[in-house]
Amino acid sequence: MDEYSRFVDWDKMDVSAQSQDTKELTCTDLHELKQLARQGYWAKNHSLRAKVYHKLISNIPCRTVTPDANVYRDIVVKIVGKRNSSSLPLPEFVDNSLIPTYCLNAEGVGAVRKIILCIANQFPDISFCPALPSVIALLLHYSKDEAECFEQVCRILACNDPSKRLIDQTFLAFESSCMTFGDLVNKYCQAAHKLMVAVSEDVLEVYSDWQRWLFGELPMAYIARIFDVFLVEGYKVLYRVALALLKFFHKVRAGQPMESDSIQQDIRAFVRDIAKSVSPERLLEKAFAIRLFSRKEIQLLQMANEKALQQKGITVKQKRQNVHLAVHAENFKSEIVSVKEMRDIWSWIPERFALCQPLLLFTTLEHGCSLSRFYSHSEGHEPTLLLIKTTAKEVCGAYLSTDWSERRRGGNKLSFFGTGECFVFRLQPEVERYEWVIIKHPELASTGSETENHAQPASSTLSSSSIPSDPSDRLSPFLAARHFNLPSKTASMFMAGSSECIIVGGGDGQALYLDADLNHGRTSHCNTFNNQPLCSESFQISILEVWGFRD
Repeated sequence: MDEYSRFVDWDKMDVSAQSQDTKELTCTDLHELKQLARQGYWAKNHSLRAKVYHKLISNIPCRTVTPDANVYRDIVVKIVGKRNSSSLPLPEFVDNSLIPTYCLNAEGVGAVRKIILCIANQFPDISFCPALPSVIALLLHYSKDEAECFEQVCRILACNDPSKRLIDQTFLAFESSCMTFGDLVNKYCQAAHKLMVAVSEDVLEVYSDWQRWLFGELPMAYIARIFDVFLVEGYKVLYRVALALLKFFHKVRAGQPMESDSIQQDIRAFVRDIAKSVSPERLLEKAFAIRLFSRKEIQLLQMANEKALQQKGITVKQKRQNVHLAVHAENFKSEIVSVKEMRDIWSWIPERFALCQPLLLFTTLEHGCSLSRFYSHSEGHEPTLLLIKTTAKEVCGAYLSTDWSERRRGGNKLSFFGTGECFVFRLQPEVERYEWVIIKHPELASTGSETENHAQPASSTLSSSSIPSDPSDRLSPFLAARHFNLPSKTASMFMAGSSECIIVGGGDGQALYLDADLNHGRTSHCNTFNNQPLCSESFQISILEVWGFRD
């Protein structure tokens, strides 16, 4: 056995990891390193993986004063004393997290608790870090002694590169990552998300488990392969793998009865037993097949979610407000949708606004069919929810991310605005949500409008649009530009309004056109898609409501 075997129980270790092949790693090029990590170049050689981990972690830029192995040797006796390691109380910031043993021997299991306590002593600013026990347990497999493992974990925690996010260390960072994951599921795993909404009372609570799937439930062979790539590519890899896990869960369990009373428990059980259905290679292959936002775009989405939590004063651990509390049966009354239907809509909206309660701003039953009154009641609110019921009892609507006052930026011309978070949906006769697109419209072909709105080439139809093929050179329209002082060219064009009409563009070729009297409307549906139309091509409006979001 090699020098990195002190804490390993080889009877538990995957036999493929015991190869003594004397491979070395000499490359320093980041692109080549990424490819080797994804291919599992050092996965089948225990000693090589240990050396690679040491090299990669040693290169992490850290704070000037970062505790090292000598610090651990100085403090461990004072902190632990002669107490049995299994009886050591853990700090609150690990939040009763699972302490996976993976393939550790008895000495290794005890060492995890000792290292956690020493880290708590050296990092008093850590307030919430449920992933820490798993990271320590994993790295102990590839450490010569406890002190070396302590130093490596400290370097990960002390990383001071603002562009390199590694492990969440506060509740605000953790909770916003859960919200960001929920947003990504909503966009990239819509079939799985629909299942979560159908079987869970609180879908946000399900998504708050995403880090536990990785740092707790996954078997050793899987988390080690993920960690290989994580050390090279960073936090985004974790989102990718968690999305892939959810996709595989939906694929394997679709149509089958739940194994427990909780979808949360079912997903955990699936992840624990993932070896029965998916190999580590297949999991990573699926993860990297997802065309995810760029690292910068995800960082901006995370910032938006953190800002929403801070504005609500949610910076420490507390009970999460679920959709049933946000859309309360006693406080909610709509002439168009039921409480259940509104809760379904609430499950589609960005997580930072799902914390809010619905507030009725405008209804044609009370305010009349006036477009000017529609604007006056809707302006100053962002985002808003548009609901329409037709005389044929069809129900459709749109989630609109941007304040209607933005329409004035185009002067008297019909101008488009909005972000990629916008979407349209249908509730009756069948439920369907349509992904966002960029609106392309003839009115934008003039030089003035195109300069103002940075429009795409003119077209008379609505067409679907995906994230740019090379997202690294510009930001996605997924977020509101003004939230981050970004240029307007990063915004999508989804909404348009004038004194004569309203146009709301949707995904998969869907769009709504509403006349000024708010009595008539029509839809546009691109025939290249198989989806059913949003509603009748031409319709009469029975009731129209606009809802805002109340803190």
